[in-house]
Amino acid sequence: MSFNAFPQASLAHTLTSLGWDDAWAAEFTPYAEQGLAPGRVVRVDRGQCDVLTADGIVRADTAFVTPHDPLRVICTGDWAAVETAGNPRYVKAYLPRRTAFVRSTSSQRSEGQILAANVDHAIIAVSLAVELDLGRIERFLALAWESGAQPLVVLTKADLVPDPVTLGHLVQDVETTAPGVQVLTVSSHTGEGTDVLGAVVGSGTSVLLGVSGAGKSTLANALLGTDVMEVQATRDVDGKGRHTTTTRNLLVLPGGGVLIDTPGLRGVGLFDAEAGVGQVFSEIEDYAAECRFHDCAHEAEPGCAVLAALESGALPERRLESYRKLLRENQRIVAKTDARLRSEIRRDWRLKSAEGRANYSAKRGGRV
Repeated sequence: MSFNAFPQASLAHTLTSLGWDDAWAAEFTPYAEQGLAPGRVVRVDRGQCDVLTADGIVRADTAFVTPHDPLRVICTGDWAAVETAGNPRYVKAYLPRRTAFVRSTSSQRSEGQILAANVDHAIIAVSLAVELDLGRIERFLALAWESGAQPLVVLTKADLVPDPVTLGHLVQDVETTAPGVQVLTVSSHTGEGTDVLGAVVGSGTSVLLGVSGAGKSTLANALLGTDVMEVQATRDVDGKGRHTTTTRNLLVLPGGGVLIDTPGLRGVGLFDAEAGVGQVFSEIEDYAAECRFHDCAHEAEPGCAVLAALESGALPERRLESYRKLLRENQRIVAKTDARLRSEIRRDWRLKSAEGRANYSAKRGGRV
């Protein structure tokens, strides 16, 4: 989408409609004294960004805010201090973020990549045109909780599941996967659920997340009330679509609120999201609090409340396996950037290895 064609009605919105408040104004005071103007970053592209200010769109260079740390580069949703005169114009700084949605990159360096900043709601779009991938939903939820935003799961293309009983079972499966999270069924084709979703996103800033083909662009158009986002057909065989959104765009909704649309994510790797994982699997964390040992690994320890719940059927085995998998993945990511944690993991591994050798020796009567 070209921001030269950004709806003119949106340019008349005040900073307040973009999420500006007294706290942001207080943070901005030193920049106002320098003659800089506040604005919300609506798009970042090749070292430049579009900033929506009270006077309209400003195209600015980001050279002053391009550090080596990829988590500190300016991104969509940031509140920027920008020059409104001169050529070229520059973003001189951005305000400290209240929330930040971060995932790990696919690079071998396992760096973090910030997708959106200052978000209140994280909308996870999941297509009902294909079989539900509950593990992927759990990944998105972990990142959403870790960001500080409130997650919301939206099951799109609900019109493709006409049987209400089947649809009810699918919703129940997702609700079990997403404790404490609202789950909505939506059809952009029939309009089902879009009014409820519109009410949720009508205040604050929402980010729209999901894999390619999940129906994000169609959903964004439904919320905008116009075909702003390009939509591509989805393959019938596997429900996959092409990346119709190639940049992260901030859009002002006509009914209030702000929406950040993102490209389809091929990978949703965790990045230092232990608290987010714990929130997704809150029932396991509750069981773990009742274990006999505070450092219980929930493997074979006596008095393990997690294993007891698994045996009784109160805890599905799939949930426990997914919990273990995400915790291991997160630990590996953190260990690559935290030397102290790497040392602790090695020490723990050595102790367990020594314990294993001792147990094996004892079983063989002291012979190694």
